[in-house]
Amino acid sequence: MLLGGAALLGLHFALAAFSQAPATPLKVRHFDEVKGYLNPYFAQNWMLFAPDPLADDRGVLARAQCRDGSVTDYHDVTTTYVREAQESRFFPSRMSRLVSAPMQSINATDPLLDRLREKHEDDIAKDRKDRKDGGGEVRLMPEEQKAQDNAVRFLSRYSLTQMPDACGGDPQRIQVRMYVRELPPWSKRNAPAKAGEDTVQVQDFDWLKADELR
Repeated sequence: MLLGGAALLGLHFALAAFSQAPATPLKVRHFDEVKGYLNPYFAQNWMLFAPDPLADDRGVLARAQCRDGSVTDYHDVTTTYVREAQESRFFPSRMSRLVSAPMQSINATDPLLDRLREKHEDDIAKDRKDRKDGGGEVRLMPEEQKAQDNAVRFLSRYSLTQMPDACGGDPQRIQVRMYVRELPPWSKRNAPAKAGEDTVQVQDFDWLKADELR
């Protein structure tokens, strides 16, 4: 029994190391099987050895529109899953990762496409002018726009599950609001906060029909 346990433990560490090895034809062929074994409880993350302090605090608020046209107050979607993750240190909920990943990808753009955009000075000037007027953003390629739309749909669908009593349990549409609060540098985290020092960016997304999210 002892020998069998040692063999299983060795196999586990071998699979974990294999998942972090450089890309090879063997890894490409068997990565899905290894990933299926490691996720969700044995997933490897190099941040364990080189953690980067969080640079911002992100969260999601959501509100619903009822059948009679009335709109509910915003519901705090983020606090619930953060509390669940903090209350269970040994087996924390993975929902925080499932929700934070779409929030990270909403404003993420392709680095290569960003470099190509920089070559078009006229477009950059136009984008800057639009942003100054409060109505423009860097124009996205179809693939980037699709990824953003999918992220918003996921956040909307998840928010809908966290608001079971909204509109008496019969919401017609839902809208997601994402906020990003920039945190001070790590060396200044314990310094007393000054008035007006916090920078919070708020992004409201389009209303989506609840029936299409269920």
